[in-house]
Amino acid sequence: MSITLRQLEIFIAVAETAQVTKASKKLFVTQSAVSMALAELENQLGGSLFDRHGRSLILNARGRYLLPLGKDIISQVGNIETIMSERNDKLRGQINIAASSSVGNYILPYLIGAFKKAHPKVLVNMLVYNTKIVEGMVKDSTVDIGFVEGVVADSGLLARPWFKDELVVLTAPADPLANNESFQIERDLPKSRWIMREKGSGTAAIFREKMKDHMDDVKIVMEMGHPESVKRAVESGVGVACLSALTICREVENGWLKSLKIEGVDMKRQLRIISRKDTPVDDALAEFLAFCDVMSVCEEENVCLSSPWKLQSLLARYSTGKKR
Repeated sequence: MSITLRQLEIFIAVAETAQVTKASKKLFVTQSAVSMALAELENQLGGSLFDRHGRSLILNARGRYLLPLGKDIISQVGNIETIMSERNDKLRGQINIAASSSVGNYILPYLIGAFKKAHPKVLVNMLVYNTKIVEGMVKDSTVDIGFVEGVVADSGLLARPWFKDELVVLTAPADPLANNESFQIERDLPKSRWIMREKGSGTAAIFREKMKDHMDDVKIVMEMGHPESVKRAVESGVGVACLSALTICREVENGWLKSLKIEGVDMKRQLRIISRKDTPVDDALAEFLAFCDVMSVCEEENVCLSSPWKLQSLLARYSTGKKR
């Protein structure tokens, strides 16, 4: 059996993380898949590549010899794929996009980056505003399409469902609320101070709609115009906030912030792609919209797609499935 590129990728990940568990998280595969691939590689090469020290795997002399060779092979294959895709791809054009803050800052940059790798001759321009402004830009044809998380009220616009995400309560690790498993309205709302997104924000509008029966008890201490500002204010202990789970993955994973689901309230929301009903769809735009559809078919994995590595893994699995 020949050595595979996947075995080399797994070997490199284990070498860099020194643990099967960390390598599996880095590659978004199971620990058993990592262990099996590593065992097969060592068997094919006729000996071990690591010295085992408890849970840690430390490269031995054979492993240290293989590591730079493996990295060079992976790099060369990547270069070949890039060069060949650039030579073969004939798709050209320009796509102008406007997106609301959560989508524009945390999802689309990685999605556009992956699209550009596949179609380097297509120019993609993106502007980020709140939902209300994005609606206006699409309506007056300033942009081709818009990505929003708020309700689209204009009947002159075509709104196609994209995928759903969920709003969660965000609190600092030192806040007593962080000790809870969820946010209970009767227990926690009266003693909470809220940092809200600005008026015109889709996130703010949906929070008010979902919590309409309890808004009289929401004590707002400030409003801020960007999710990053909201997160920093929460981190500093000013109060709690409600943001999309998409916007806080890194902070939660690193323990800088704690997220809580609100008990008894469905906080999921529909993200939408909007356009004018008379907007012509050229080949470049049609291909980009098809590229975005991967998010819809893999809805259960949307929680942390602010990670470029997880998005690339998702797109790779989707592309493999389409070829079968």
